[in-house]
Amino acid sequence: MRKILVWDLPTRLFHWLLVICIGGSWISAEFNAFDWHLRFGYATLGLVLFRILWGLVGSETARFTSFVRGPKAIWHHIAELRQPGRLSPHVGHNALGALAVLGLLSVVGVQAVSGLFTSDGILTDGPLVDRVSGATASLMRTIHMNNFDILLALAGLHIAAILAYALFKRLDLVRPMVTGRAPLPGNIPAPRIVSLVRALLVTALSGAAIWALVSYG
Repeated sequence: MRKILVWDLPTRLFHWLLVICIGGSWISAEFNAFDWHLRFGYATLGLVLFRILWGLVGSETARFTSFVRGPKAIWHHIAELRQPGRLSPHVGHNALGALAVLGLLSVVGVQAVSGLFTSDGILTDGPLVDRVSGATASLMRTIHMNNFDILLALAGLHIAAILAYALFKRLDLVRPMVTGRAPLPGNIPAPRIVSLVRALLVTALSGAAIWALVSYG
């Protein structure tokens, strides 16, 4: 066994920044700090866009083609979970982890996009609320409010799964997402990690797209 770099820095930063933005969005809404709520929302949308692009051109373990699998792989992993003892070594997301990534990205994306068209009818409007009818804005507000409950449920399930892997399979999923490194057998090759320059370009593209959407949408 040796520790190898499994998660690149951009993927790890995305993960923890998304946690901060979701938490910040929640807290700012609870305290009616809607200027900050909008800022956290824009940042969240930018992070989602970055992750989608990074899933296409990023490092090997970040790419969707490396971890999104069909039902057969999912059932195989579930069967493996039912067996006693440790799991076999795996580089990157397992089949259930892939579902978590896709599910959370989808729900967070819906939350951020619906917020662009949402108005509280008093003080705060989303930047694109004037582009849609009142009925559409009302629908978007309903989606924005109800979808957050789904997001909280998925986040809770995600945390519960991490705890279950640690308790029952002695697999630490948190430390590798902090350090980037995980212990793997010597016969498993290290995944390909791309240059940080590519991550900076994707970050700039994502930021510019969100800025243009908010400013000129």
